[in-house]
Amino acid sequence: MVGFKNRYMVVEVNLNPNRDLGTDDPIIITPYNVTKAIKDNILINFGECGLASSVGSLQVKYVNHITKICIIRASREEYQKVWSAITMVRSIGNVPVVINLLDLTGSIKACKNAALKCEESKFEQYKLVVGAFLSPVVSKQMQDFLEKIKMLEH
Repeated sequence: MVGFKNRYMVVEVNLNPNRDLGTDDPIIITPYNVTKAIKDNILINFGECGLASSVGSLQVKYVNHITKICIIRASREEYQKVWSAITMVRSIGNVPVVINLLDLTGSIKACKNAALKCEESKFEQYKLVVGAFLSPVVSKQMQDFLEKIKMLEH
């Protein structure tokens, strides 16, 4: 028996660059929001047939709403279509965004390692920007996210 061959993408969701960094974001990034934006974009750019071929394996495995890092799974046959749709996403909800691919891997283990490196560096940047306004709640949430990503499996 052969398992499904997947590709895992570590992506970064950048919200509107004109927003004030010290305030709350206008949208909370969730797996549902990211999946819907990708599916809508696949439908627009590749039609119903493209969406049907991609949707079977498309899954947002991990989302961190603090650092805006996501892990997305797609089948090996369809990952290029999903990748191109991800780069063409211009909004999640009504909030303008730009999504950048940080890493593309063939295994969840390699993806976890890449995501952990990105998470740690992004959280350090976040702490520098927020400074004294960093609450213990956010710090605890970030530790929970790091634990969650370490336990990520198929």
